[in-house]
Amino acid sequence: MQPIIRLGGDTLDLQSLNRLVGHDPACGAVATFAGHVRASSDLTALELIHHPVLTERALERIGATAMTQFSLQALLIAHRYGRMPVGEPIVYIAATAAHRRAALDAVSFTIDVLKTEAPFWKREWRGENAVWIEPTSADQTASEQWMETTP
Repeated sequence: MQPIIRLGGDTLDLQSLNRLVGHDPACGAVATFAGHVRASSDLTALELIHHPVLTERALERIGATAMTQFSLQALLIAHRYGRMPVGEPIVYIAATAAHRRAALDAVSFTIDVLKTEAPFWKREWRGENAVWIEPTSADQTASEQWMETTP
């Protein structure tokens, strides 16, 4: 099976997205992660710019690795781009597997690796002022730890 990738500029409908992974009776676990634009100081919005082909390929590669490494039945990666106000969902990941540890680890792997390996360029907006941001050192460390364990 291939991961389900949804990359778009529209608001993520988490309930609709959750239905995309379906339910296989052989799966005892469904794990999900929803990342939102978090409020900090005077942040008003987060903007993500992407390269349509390169970003989709990166998400497909990350998803395929997760599917194999964690023996998943299904994996959904839905990611927004564009300008999003505080509180809006940015990313949604859902994984189904026979056992909870595989589903939970797959979701953690996917978000950790995605934050450093998927080509998104980020700007934080504070009113009319914007500043470009890079992945944090904690993001890099989390991704590197998973990459060390990926065959």
